[in-house]
Amino acid sequence: MTAIRSAKLLPDLAGPAAWNRILADQPEPEALTGSTSADVVIVGAGFAGLSAARRLTQIDTGLRVVVLDACRIAESSAGRNSGFMIDLPHELNSEDYASAGDDQAITSLNRKAIDFAGEAVDAYQIDPNFFDRAGKINGAASAKAAEHNASYARHLAGLGETFEMLDAKQMSEITGSRHYLSGLHTPGTVMLQPAGYIRGLARGLRQAGVRIFEHSPVTQFQREGPAWKVVTPGGHVATEKIILTVNGHLESFGYEQDRLMQLFLFAVMTPELDKDQLAKLGGSSRWGVTPSDPMGTTMRRIDTGQGGNRIITRTCALLKPDMRPQEKSLDRAARVMQRKFDRRFPQLSGMKMEYRWAGHLCLSLNSVAVMRELEEGVYSGCVQNGLGTARGTLTGMGAAELACSVSSVITRHFNAEARPKKLPPQPFRELGANLVLRWKEWRAAAE
Repeated sequence: MTAIRSAKLLPDLAGPAAWNRILADQPEPEALTGSTSADVVIVGAGFAGLSAARRLTQIDTGLRVVVLDACRIAESSAGRNSGFMIDLPHELNSEDYASAGDDQAITSLNRKAIDFAGEAVDAYQIDPNFFDRAGKINGAASAKAAEHNASYARHLAGLGETFEMLDAKQMSEITGSRHYLSGLHTPGTVMLQPAGYIRGLARGLRQAGVRIFEHSPVTQFQREGPAWKVVTPGGHVATEKIILTVNGHLESFGYEQDRLMQLFLFAVMTPELDKDQLAKLGGSSRWGVTPSDPMGTTMRRIDTGQGGNRIITRTCALLKPDMRPQEKSLDRAARVMQRKFDRRFPQLSGMKMEYRWAGHLCLSLNSVAVMRELEEGVYSGCVQNGLGTARGTLTGMGAAELACSVSSVITRHFNAEARPKKLPPQPFRELGANLVLRWKEWRAAAE
């Protein structure tokens, strides 16, 4: 057992967390100062960390829970994703999202996460606009992509799942874009305002007695007798148990080194559209389109209930083992996304984006999470494989259950998974992976 675990890196993401910026200001943050104690310390206040906190309060209302985050609530990955909480298999390493595992079991688990989140929305009176059970569309802009959709539809039919095929006219009526030839709508996805949901979850947990400290990065933790000492720049917490919900930053603390793929996706968001622009755009006020090719472009439109009438574009992937994307990478991605936006919405072509940012994902070669006891008293709910909203919720729930010695279908599922596979050595890992990503991006073309 390692006596001291020191963080080699702390979160440092390019660009603002736009989902958070378009909401009203939060109350002033409270950072950890001085010394305190807790039964459980959770490191990371995103989907996994706050779900773990809520699950702990359900298991034992008397637990003293402290959550520590390096940033403000919803400024890190929780405010930088696309806001799709997907119930069906969504394997990013596949050609059409179908998984190589037990898709029915995966779907059942994802729906447990969605139900858990929905119950939190009700319990904490989170704005229902931030948790919209609208479903999503796989959009196809080419014959090849349409075949991907057809293949996925056959797969869903075999699972007994509900879906609807959409033609080009229906896609145009929904999105205001003539770019798409067809689409596949699945009703079970929740369209989140992810920052709004996370802020509501944090507010409800605070009211339930969970102490949440922002601007309090954990720089190290170490064993002191029977307890752990968790250290931040301003103070420390003595605790019996630690739950790490830091996704790819698990590697920063020395766990699963050379086994985690640190991936970044990029996104841009328009300014709020005025009446003339809305009239030119047409279409529905809210929708979400994922690409039929997993390396294509994700699009969302939101309305005033979610932070303003805006369109979000997300594409371009970059592997960065050092977890530090450079500004030039964001510049390049922003140019690509401007072209993608202009092609889809020529009636709004040339519109300057208000926000652009990078979001951090963590994947494993064999698509497994790290949800287990890492060493005595230290638990992990990490490695979400690009599915941070649903998978993060699940691994957070599972880590809380492990910490409380509760066995469930969630803990049994993740405990049965293998370890992440070893990655190729550097420099082949970064150079080779990014060449493959660029090739896949090129191959996705209009998608």
